[in-house]
Amino acid sequence: MSNNTGSLGQLALQKFKQNFWGVFSFWFIVLIGIISVFAYAFAPDNSQHANQMHLSIHSKRPGFTVQMLTLPTSIVNEQSYLDKLFFGKINTETEIPISNYSIENDTLFYTEYASDGLKGAEKTLNLNSMSRRETLIKEQNFLFGTDKYGRDLLSRILVGARISFFIGFVAVFISLVIGVFMGSMAGYFGGKVDAFIMWIINVTWSIPTLLLVIAITLALGKGFWQVFIAVGLTMWVEVARVVRGQIISVKEMQYVTAARALGFNDFKIIAKHILPNIMAPVIVISAANFAAAILIESGLSFLGIGAQPPMASWGAMIKDHYNYIILGKPYLALIPGFCIMSLVMAFMLIGNALRDALDVKS
Repeated sequence: MSNNTGSLGQLALQKFKQNFWGVFSFWFIVLIGIISVFAYAFAPDNSQHANQMHLSIHSKRPGFTVQMLTLPTSIVNEQSYLDKLFFGKINTETEIPISNYSIENDTLFYTEYASDGLKGAEKTLNLNSMSRRETLIKEQNFLFGTDKYGRDLLSRILVGARISFFIGFVAVFISLVIGVFMGSMAGYFGGKVDAFIMWIINVTWSIPTLLLVIAITLALGKGFWQVFIAVGLTMWVEVARVVRGQIISVKEMQYVTAARALGFNDFKIIAKHILPNIMAPVIVISAANFAAAILIESGLSFLGIGAQPPMASWGAMIKDHYNYIILGKPYLALIPGFCIMSLVMAFMLIGNALRDALDVKS
């Protein structure tokens, strides 16, 4: 039996490897996962939430370059390396965009950057008073430009990938735990148990998903984890229906009857014998739920009840900049929109590839 299972698994893996878009989507998702975990290591702005604002250089085009004056502070940052790596650096320094500067007799003369052809304020800085004499001025490049608050758009995109990516895992995990349990009970025991669970499923199914998520979010409060839980609590219904249908179709098969004859209890039969044989459609639907969770979170952030500022979220970035589409700077909304589209499409393509690979009839 184990040999057959192994050979079927190897056959499914070979079929999956032959699907170019499935393999491409898999590695793309792995890449996004790595970026999500180590976002602050890749982001040019590694401050917490990539929230370093420079209002004088707001809404700049991709590739914009400016000289940045960094004023050190006496405040000691006692963050650990891991804390900086995973949660960003608590920025205690002041950054000032400047258009030009000169140094005379340990005095720095500089002109602050100003947009639209205006001339910025001219200021001086006594370098003798500095406790550190490191390079204060460096050229900073904004590869994706800056948003309306002057923050580095590339850094916000990288950090925002964390929310969109991890909400899929949390939501799918919650939906699998609830959906597999409810579907197993309904399909295996039938009768009044099935009727009661199906009533719950139908009531939940009849409520629009976005409306239900909004209601749960408002009940739990606005926040990071509240959105994750809310999305997960609305996605179990489809999993439960699939599991219920699969169990109804296999619970009278010979291996289940043999397990009952050997005296195994119902829960062991479900967990050890039935569920491992019906997980193929559940895996496929989980991939689709990943994509749906990302879209729902983006919609909630667009409505303002998802991840709250200053947290970076692709949906919130579209909300902040969608009016720039008609103001000649569409990239501010199109870049995060393209990120959402590409990640959702990757999960849909890998779902289709898994469906084809796990289809024993083909």
